[in-house]
Amino acid sequence: MEPAWRQQGRGRGRGQDAAGERPRPQQKDRPGVSAGRGAKTKTNPSPEPAKAVGEAVQSKFEEIRRSNQAAAKRLVESHVSSSSSDEENDDAGDRQRGKVLESTFTTYTSQTGGDASGLHRTNQYLSDLFQSGALTCLICIASVRRTQQVWSCSGCFTLFHLPCIQKWARDSVFLICSATDEDFGQKQHPWPCPKCRTEYPPSATPNRYLCYCGKLQDPPADPWLVPHSCGAVCQKELRPSCGHACLLLCHPGPCPPCPKMVSVSCLCGQAKPLPRRCSNKAWSCQQPCGKLLACKQHTCSQTCHSECPPCPRVSLQRCVCGKEAAERPCASPRWSCQQVCGARLSCGNHTCEEECHAGACPPCPRSVSRSCPCGKTKSSLPCTEEVPPCGDTCDRRLSCQKHTCSMRCHRGSCETCRQEVEKECRCGRYRRHMACHKEYLCDSKCPRTRNCQRHQCRRKCCPGNCPPCDQICGRTLGCRNHKCPSVCHQGSCYPCPETVEVPCTCGSTVLVVPCGRERSTKPPRCKEPCRSPPSCHHPTREPHRCHPGPCPPCKQLCSLPLPGCSHSCPQPCHDLVLVRSQQVQLAGPWEQPSEPAFVKKALPCPPCQVPIPTSCFGEHEVSPVPCHRQGRFSCKRPCGRPLACENHSCSRECHLVTDGNKCEVCEEGCSKTRPPGCPHHCALPCHPGDCPACSQMIRQRCHCRISTLYLECTKVTSADEQTKMKMGSCNNQCPKELSCGHRCKQVCHPGVCEEKCQQKVKLRCPCKRIKKEVLCSLSAQTVLHCDDVCRDQQRKVSQVKEAEQKAALEEEQKKLQEELEAFEKRQQRGGRRGKRRGRKEEVDDEQERARRWWRRCTAFVLVPLGGAVLSAAAYYLLSQS
Repeated sequence: MEPAWRQQGRGRGRGQDAAGERPRPQQKDRPGVSAGRGAKTKTNPSPEPAKAVGEAVQSKFEEIRRSNQAAAKRLVESHVSSSSSDEENDDAGDRQRGKVLESTFTTYTSQTGGDASGLHRTNQYLSDLFQSGALTCLICIASVRRTQQVWSCSGCFTLFHLPCIQKWARDSVFLICSATDEDFGQKQHPWPCPKCRTEYPPSATPNRYLCYCGKLQDPPADPWLVPHSCGAVCQKELRPSCGHACLLLCHPGPCPPCPKMVSVSCLCGQAKPLPRRCSNKAWSCQQPCGKLLACKQHTCSQTCHSECPPCPRVSLQRCVCGKEAAERPCASPRWSCQQVCGARLSCGNHTCEEECHAGACPPCPRSVSRSCPCGKTKSSLPCTEEVPPCGDTCDRRLSCQKHTCSMRCHRGSCETCRQEVEKECRCGRYRRHMACHKEYLCDSKCPRTRNCQRHQCRRKCCPGNCPPCDQICGRTLGCRNHKCPSVCHQGSCYPCPETVEVPCTCGSTVLVVPCGRERSTKPPRCKEPCRSPPSCHHPTREPHRCHPGPCPPCKQLCSLPLPGCSHSCPQPCHDLVLVRSQQVQLAGPWEQPSEPAFVKKALPCPPCQVPIPTSCFGEHEVSPVPCHRQGRFSCKRPCGRPLACENHSCSRECHLVTDGNKCEVCEEGCSKTRPPGCPHHCALPCHPGDCPACSQMIRQRCHCRISTLYLECTKVTSADEQTKMKMGSCNNQCPKELSCGHRCKQVCHPGVCEEKCQQKVKLRCPCKRIKKEVLCSLSAQTVLHCDDVCRDQQRKVSQVKEAEQKAALEEEQKKLQEELEAFEKRQQRGGRRGKRRGRKEEVDDEQERARRWWRRCTAFVLVPLGGAVLSAAAYYLLSQS
């Protein structure tokens, strides 16, 4: 099947018997063009071959342009004729739709005086109803028709097929119930809306097809009424509730704002009532409120409003118990100081342990009849005495709820049950003897498949009630754009709940379709002007309506500046022209062409033929040359341009002066005289103007004879004596040392350094307490002496040292004297006991004490005896002698 433009066009490349083909022009009207496709071109000799070739190219260009324009015009006319019939049908549908909408809004607009600004949302819902394919059931992804039973959500007002929403409700409740093991089917779980997730109880599952207002069951399809409506007044209670009902006819979507006129006062109630719309009846008189705030101390200072805010001021307020007072905001007058009450209770023995509270303290909790820790006996004792344990067995149930506590009546919690029993694991496969308080779980994993029928349970010691699969489904939905976000489940996934906007070419008209149908949905028709930018170089297109596909070809003049000249192209626009493509010869009818027969291609502008006066390279003569062949030439004369030195002229043949091709360079040297005082010669070749300043460098030593300086000849010869002295300095510190040993602080200078050293040195008194900084030149003349404070400090230090030495000596002598006395006593006591007893045990004890005394005496101690180290025994012998 060939395209339309080829069926109705000239049929280039087809046989002569093709229907609708126009006759070809005669060969005499087409000079320079071949008679057939395979014939060779024959041209007559001409004295002007360039002109003949240009005319042949121009005629061929005109012939191709006319044929392409004719084919494109027929294609556009056929497309416009088919679209005009569709537009007429759309206009008729729009007129009928406008009448239905006008009848629906008549009751409302009569109350508002023709103002329909509050009907924008409702008008959008009605427009989607009348537009074919705009409403789609998000569950089955199918269009909602006039004759099908539907249900509308009260939260997002989306339409669904009645069987689809019933199945959705049943499946949602089943999935929620199956998520729990113990209460499956026992609780009444709600089900959500597929789009806005508004929850509905199970009793609200739709089972009847009602109109939008709910008055009529199974409303008939009437072409002069809104689809799925009863045609009566809606009469739903408006939201927010104002006491009035909706005045529109039965309609989809939310009800518009209340249009009634009511007489209401301002927010604060001080101004006189004014007539206003019921939907916008709140207004402010912009006067100060003046009402007494909740703190009963201040008045509201804000402008007219509905409810006064909390008091922003601060006042002195007492806590609940009245002990403390603090500055607090008036908005929170009741506060607690967080202190224990401490008041004496009625028993007179205990105090109230509650925090800051109001009213009387509670009675003493120990004054009532109390029981023993195990609860078997009760006794009424004074609140100052504790109830003693009864002495019987505790017998309270342990945490296992199978055994009782075997301890006597005691306070605190009972011990953990440690009786050994035979326990069965949770899955019932194994048994084991173990402590009663421990739970027995085996390591076997459940091999059963979960409710999704895709994954195994794999839970350790599973009792059989495998939990629902908690993995995400992740399968690609039917839209091929998103993945299923639900928990892993059986069967097919629910359709994608997302919606996609299909805009027209300019984006002004948008069609909302379910996700996945944007590929097969045609763009909506738009009545706005086409906003597509021109595909050619012209700034604007010819005005036409928004349309899908490419725009018609441009018919304006090219007017582009021709390359290489300042003229513009006089031909029609040829940026996108249908040109036959160069196709490869096909092997047979079974082979399909790889490229289209005609492609859009930008043709070049024809060469410019305007004569342009052109001069030679050296501008010695001027001759007329065609614009497309414009170019400068050489007249074979000497150039004669002045050289850069401005003293000679160029002797080359007439040539073009460019960056790479310039006139010759003067090779003679400069012979101009130098300024006075400069012994050097100008190193430049012959040049115009004065010679530049001498830039040669002179080498000399600085004043301190350390650094070598390089100075320009011009600066040295033109400077005065003071400047020369500055130029001869290296600007570093003088390296010479003064007589005092410090380095000279001056910058590199000529002559002898100044002997006055300005560096500061520190002087101290003989005791090193007093210090002072003086100049080095004055240090020999300055002497610091110790004052009375220094002498007092020296005397105190000597006294402290003597006292410490004396105390240490006395302490050491005291310890030695005590040790000696203790030794003598042990010696005397040990001798008497040995003679009196005479028993072997006493002798052994005495010998053990003697050994211990001797080990103690042989320990080394420091004794101030001429600096020698003596043992305690030696010191004892010396002291006895």
